[in-house]
Amino acid sequence: MKKLLLLLLLGIPQLGHSQMKVDDVKTFVLNNGMKFLVVEDFSIPNANMYLFYKVGSRNEYQGITGLSHFFEHMMFNGAKKYGPKMFDQTMEFNGGSNNAYTTEDVTVYTNWFPASAAEVIFDLESDRIGHLSIEPSMVESERGVVLSERRTGLENSPWRQLFSNVQATAFQEHPYHWPVIGYEDDMKNWTQSDLERYFKTYYAPNNCVVIVSGALKFEKVKELAQKYLEPIPAQPEPPIVHIVEPAQKGERRIVDQKQVASPYVMISYHTPETKNDDYYALSMLSSILGSGQSSRLYAEVVDKKQLATGIFTSFGNNFDPGLFSVAAIANRDVDELDLENAIYTEIEKIKSEGITETELQKIKNQKLMEFYSQVETINGKSNTLGTYELYFGDYKKMFSAPENYNRVTVKDIQDVAKKYFSKSNRTVGILKSNVEN
Repeated sequence: MKKLLLLLLLGIPQLGHSQMKVDDVKTFVLNNGMKFLVVEDFSIPNANMYLFYKVGSRNEYQGITGLSHFFEHMMFNGAKKYGPKMFDQTMEFNGGSNNAYTTEDVTVYTNWFPASAAEVIFDLESDRIGHLSIEPSMVESERGVVLSERRTGLENSPWRQLFSNVQATAFQEHPYHWPVIGYEDDMKNWTQSDLERYFKTYYAPNNCVVIVSGALKFEKVKELAQKYLEPIPAQPEPPIVHIVEPAQKGERRIVDQKQVASPYVMISYHTPETKNDDYYALSMLSSILGSGQSSRLYAEVVDKKQLATGIFTSFGNNFDPGLFSVAAIANRDVDELDLENAIYTEIEKIKSEGITETELQKIKNQKLMEFYSQVETINGKSNTLGTYELYFGDYKKMFSAPENYNRVTVKDIQDVAKKYFSKSNRTVGILKSNVEN
């Protein structure tokens, strides 16, 4: 029955196309070390290019925190051929659009464009990778932008403030300790040599994986890559991040203050890196606990006990061991400790009683549908391939993900809950309006 269900799910997102197979992904590596993954998809006359740079806040150190996020901004501010504002203007003139994001581990640039504009896109990327302007006046202008972004984010987002404090408390030695956006004093004091050294080290072609999906032939992508990107010289491999966070040996708690209508609660447990064998069970446990209104925490803590106005879980991808978090906003006149204890009650139920086969199958169905929906579009294909290549170590592991979800058992769910959800392994953060002296 399970195999039949999996086969049925495999067909859900096809929408007239054949499902992408591992052989549909073609690869090549330029002489400068830049790796390409290419998926031909002529369902629409468009294409995309996702550039995954293996640089994030984990590659920083105190004194230069925030540089990874800063360069996400700088990459749109002009280079040798295309000056200030011309990157966006040229792309838009050619019918394209773009975006970017920075995490603890990676910085990713995304370009979407008509396939006919591919050469322009390669030219734009070549210019900013090979000749980015780090001119002092532009640096100072953009420094002001990111400082304002930091202040505004902390002022306007209780979650950002709470998450930053919990993360800084949970990680005391590893560079996940500081926020991606960086520390204000560091941001004010980056030097020109800091910037030039960081860019040269981490924006090297051999530190980048490029994924191109859409209406472009593999041979055309390779031709354009060799013409525009191969001339950019490789650089020495970046320093290895060798710091390992010591095992936490006791509960850590932090209480912070902000004008909020009711308390915010975050409970975070240390969990292993994405490559770890427990990843799929933890991912499913995150959905069981906090995905949607039928999840355990929502049904019990929000609907039944009415202790919270909202509740969710967070479990992402990380190169190094990260955090599994439960976050909630207390209902009016609810004591945050009552809310916290109600969350522990639901966690302890899973540890002591496990979950049902019906519950497990529901989450498997949900995960599989989410997965296949993601890889149905050319954007989803590129982002998912890049995610597996970097976080899982090989894009080919993407194609075994459905079976990896499907083989998770009730016991696996219970085992990871017992393994990681202990008092000594958790960091608790409370954000509320009035903190007693």
